[in-house]
Amino acid sequence: MGMFEDVHSYLAKVTPQRTPILKEMEEYAKEHDFSIIGPLVGRLLYQMATLTNAKRILELGSGYGYSAFWFSMAAGGRGHITLTDGNRENKKMAMTFFKRAGLRSQFDFMVGDSLKIVKKLSGPYDIILNDIDKQDYPRTIDLAAPLLKKGGLFITDNLIWGGDVYGRNSDAATKGIREFTDKLYKDNRFFTTIVPLRDGVAIALKL
Repeated sequence: MGMFEDVHSYLAKVTPQRTPILKEMEEYAKEHDFSIIGPLVGRLLYQMATLTNAKRILELGSGYGYSAFWFSMAAGGRGHITLTDGNRENKKMAMTFFKRAGLRSQFDFMVGDSLKIVKKLSGPYDIILNDIDKQDYPRTIDLAAPLLKKGGLFITDNLIWGGDVYGRNSDAATKGIREFTDKLYKDNRFFTTIVPLRDGVAIALKL
């Protein structure tokens, strides 16, 4: 990765310190090899939520609540954040972290398959964050589009995928990301930009 790794290391070094609870969540991820968006993308989510005055937010793939924590800091007490994840222990951890941090948003953590859960939800949402299994990424576009308000954001993580997307790797996850990227750019319901921050973040504006 060369220069890309150097840029990431530099940005990680100069990024301001987080709250103690966020730092604890980051340490847990490191110790347990648990993938989270990290502070670089966390700050981006905070900015996107603040700039769009987002209050109703949906996450497809929430882990133990790291991204929702950033969204909640931006939305405050008026925030309503719906989290989805297949692991009940992640829900328990997330709610404990939120309570300890004194976050004021309303959290609705739904345990199960995110792709099945989303079909039962009603919009409009201001932001939908997509971070599920990468082979399933292409399926999320048609699910997210009708749930977003006009001017809402569909944000997707891991579109650089450690550089595999522009290499020869052809496993299911990499192929899913490539297909998703192609479909999202061509979808006239969105105006999409991929920001090469950390592992690549797509920000798609609902038109």
